[in-house]
Amino acid sequence: MSSWMKELVQYRGLFMLIFVLGIGGSFQYGFQISIMNSPSQFVKRFINDTWIHRYHLPITENSLRLFWSFIVSSFCIGGLLGSLGTGHLASKYGKKRCQLCSDVIPIAAALLMGLSATARSFEMILIARFLYGINAGLGLNIHSQYVGEISDKKLRGFTNTSLSIFVTIGKLTGQILGLREILGIESQWPLLLAFSGIWALAQMVTLPLFPESPPYLLMEKEDKDGCIKAIKQLWGDRDHQKEIDEMLQEQASRKSGRSLTVRELLREPSLRWQLYVLVALTIALQLCGINAVYFYAAEVFKAAGFSETQVPYLTVGVGICESTSVILCSLIVDHFGRRLILLAGYAFMILSLGLLTLTISLQDTFSWMPYCSVILLLIYTLSFGTGPGGTTITINLEIFSQEARGAAMVLVGVINWLGLTIIGMVFPFVVATMEQFCFLIFLIITAVCGAFLYFYLPETKGKSWLQIREDFNKYNFSKQLCIEDQPSANILSTRF
Repeated sequence: MSSWMKELVQYRGLFMLIFVLGIGGSFQYGFQISIMNSPSQFVKRFINDTWIHRYHLPITENSLRLFWSFIVSSFCIGGLLGSLGTGHLASKYGKKRCQLCSDVIPIAAALLMGLSATARSFEMILIARFLYGINAGLGLNIHSQYVGEISDKKLRGFTNTSLSIFVTIGKLTGQILGLREILGIESQWPLLLAFSGIWALAQMVTLPLFPESPPYLLMEKEDKDGCIKAIKQLWGDRDHQKEIDEMLQEQASRKSGRSLTVRELLREPSLRWQLYVLVALTIALQLCGINAVYFYAAEVFKAAGFSETQVPYLTVGVGICESTSVILCSLIVDHFGRRLILLAGYAFMILSLGLLTLTISLQDTFSWMPYCSVILLLIYTLSFGTGPGGTTITINLEIFSQEARGAAMVLVGVINWLGLTIIGMVFPFVVATMEQFCFLIFLIITAVCGAFLYFYLPETKGKSWLQIREDFNKYNFSKQLCIEDQPSANILSTRF
């Protein structure tokens, strides 16, 4: 039997849990981001028809635009609210129990969404989107904490990157189901928007078969026997004493017997530079321009000579490109390291955005220029997926300990959802004002964050949290180190 087959058999419990966590976790987030694009015109028509049925006159354009913005933004508001409580809930009740409870929310939302047309109630759509947002906020944070604790160091990069894989696969699934040959027709939009209930139900049935995360059982519940049993189910029946000893060392280094709150995390001097890195990584992920590239994809394809009917399939092709690149990242991240892949991704993205701005500006001047734009668009998507799209969450999980990880993921969720809300509100106006030159804003943000991370982000591959903490301590306690080194320098100078 080949080595990779032996590894697959040994870690089969881990791989199955990764899949189960994914379909009800970050997959739901990606699915909800893309699913509203296809049926948007059908939903708007339904709102107008319902308004006519109730009040015997059509809804005004401004009212329709306002209500549609409520439907879109309610998802982000729900996501923000859902992410705020995940740190406390996951610490108190465990990731597994929280994930199972959160599955009830999209099932209820799916029922509201599926029955909205029959009930002639567009308010049910608004409530359902808000509930989907709460589930996405809870699921994304809990999934990231859960998946960050179920792997040993050997497969930690792959396991953490799986969260990004399911985000992109969720987006791609939403795009595919929205094609007119599948569910992208007017009569099927309630079913299309209710599909999230199926993924939640699948996780609700299968997740009880798997254990809680081993570090949670050992450090939070002090259940060593349960921890060993969970490790053997996930990593195979062999000697895992080294991994257990590392968990015990981390537990001994904890300042308290409980997880940190967000306020305590923000005030903790030993985690200050980890927070700076977290903010830079998350801002770069949200404001790197991937949404702008998807927005301009249709225009780029049309300029290259593709017809209106072909554009949705080409956009699906871009989604496949992104998913493939994130999967590729998960396969190489444990070999090349997180830092190298992340910074290389930033470099290619910056180059692609600069050249894409130029080619779109000149596409009416040279007949061959639109084809250059298509190539650059694909290069950018590949660079994003292989770089920050795949590694950001991995690094954010690895630079924090068990006691701080929950609060850190709450901060990631808040920045993520606020960024998504701001982009949704501001981006249309930026595009209308700057057109393709809006790429330059994203280029500058990516370059600034990339430069910061180049100087201050250590490599985390194959390191325990205690080793990673030592790498950050030279920044967190640089003044103390300088003061400690000063007396020894004075002694040397007096001797010589």
